[in-house]
Parts: sequence; C-alpha cells; structure tokens
Amino acid sequence: MTNRTNAQMINKMILQKNKKCICVNLSIPELVEKIVINSEGFLSDTGSVLVKTGEFTGRSPDDKYIVDYGTKYDQEIDWGKTNQRISPESFETLLSKVLEYLERKKLYIQDVQAGADKMHQRNIRIFSEYAWSALFCQNLFINSSESNKAEPDFLIIQAPGFKANPLTDGVNSPTFIIIDFEKKIILIGNTQYAGEIKKSVFTVMNRLLPAEKVLPMHCSANIGKNGDTALFFGLSGTGKTTLSSDPERSLIGDDEHGWSAEGIFNFEGGCYAKTI
Repeated sequence: MTNRTNAQMINKMILQKNKKCICVNLSIPELVEKIVINSEGFLSDTGSVLVKTGEFTGRSPDDKYIVDYGTKYDQEIDWGKTNQRISPESFETLLSKVLEYLERKKLYIQDVQAGADKMHQRNIRIFSEYAWSALFCQNLFINSSESNKAEPDFLIIQAPGFKANPLTDGVNSPTFIIIDFEKKIILIGNTQYAGEIKKSVFTVMNRLLPAEKVLPMHCSANIGKNGDTALFFGLSGTGKTTLSSDPERSLIGDDEHGWSAEGIFNFEGGCYAKTI
C-alpha cells in the first residue's frame, strides 16, 4: 500500500480478498443466529443478546490516536493526552497488518448512516470479525436502503483479536483506536468494547460538522408538543438519558446531536442506553 490508499480502495481490497468469507448487511435475526452459532454470546430469558467484552468493559482513552498530517492539523486538533498523534507511516504499517490478519477471518459488514439530517449525514461501513459488533451498529446507527447503495464516507475496520506491537507500531499498548481523516478510515484493534465504534463516529462528526455550520453536542434532547426543544448537558452517568426520557415529551436522542440552522438532529438511529 501507499499513502494514496483511501476508504474506497481499502473497501474494494477487503471485498476482493475475503469475498468467500463475508456476510453483508445481515438482518437482525440472521445476526442473532450467527452470534449464537459462533458462541460470541447467548440469549437472555427475554431474548436479548448478551456478550462479554473481555478485558475492556469501557473505552480506552489512552489508546486513541489521530493520524497527524502536519501544520493544517495543528490549527484544528487539540493535540495532547486525549488526541494523540500517530504518523501516516505508522498507521499505514498497522493497517497492512490488520488487513492481513483479517484475511484469515470471516467478516461481517454493516452499512449504516450517522446523522438524521440528510444534509449532514455520513455513510459508514463497518468491517468486523464479530457478528455482534455488526448487530450493535445496526441497532445504534441509522439504517436505510440508501446506505447499502452509497459509497462509504468512512470505513471502520474493527479487529478485536489483533494486538499491536508497541515497540514497532508507534502505539502505547497492544490496543489502538485510530482515525485517519485523510484516508477516511477508523482502525480499532485489541478491544471488543463496541462503544469505541460509537465514540469514533462521534469524533468524526465533531470535527467535520462545524465546517458545515453545525454545532456537534454531547447531550440528550427532547421536544415538547409545541415544538420547544430541550437539551441536557452533563458528564457521562450524570442523568442525561434519564432526564430526557420524559413521558410528556418526545425523545430526539440521548447522547449525540447536531444543531444546524434547521434545528436539532440525532447522530444515531435511536438511543445508546435504551430505557423502559
């Protein structure tokens, strides 16, 4: 591969090399069946899918990176402990290793969309070695027949079973969550925690939407009968979802939204934390 590789090229490469071992946009019942057959998880007495995410039961913020392409990025990205730099060369090497690893795996593809406002929507294609990750994405993001036909704006390549080598791969640990805004690829390895997929997409929207005059927000939102919208801001676990789940008001979403000239729109297809 060269520095000219991008999401479309990688998408075609994976499809060609893994065409006999790819499941594309399976339905929810089909994915549930695969999860059980593959022993990825099991069903609860209510029919819900239960899985164990292994070592990580939450996000790994010390292992998050953005590929650094120089001066223009210094003006837009707050580099530091949260947004760590990784070189294009290190990312390209790691991407090659992950793709070689996935050639030996059965892959599940899910095409979804982020952003309920079509003016600011992004088409996302997820490749994962786990059926339950595909189910998670289908449940979390927006699904439509349009996303199956469109070229992906971003690829997410998730390889939970692949471990990086900190000595040679330019990362701090075997775990990595890397966003390359030039190639439009999100690369995730050595973590089964699916929240990394969700938050990576939020990071993408958080960077791209301000240029479209949209304010990305980490908040819950609901709307009243007279069209009055309320936003609930707060740190994780402080009650955004609970407060926005008001029986007298319609829920817009419980975690990630955009504020455009047209109004408030959810990035997701529903709610991350479903409530009764």
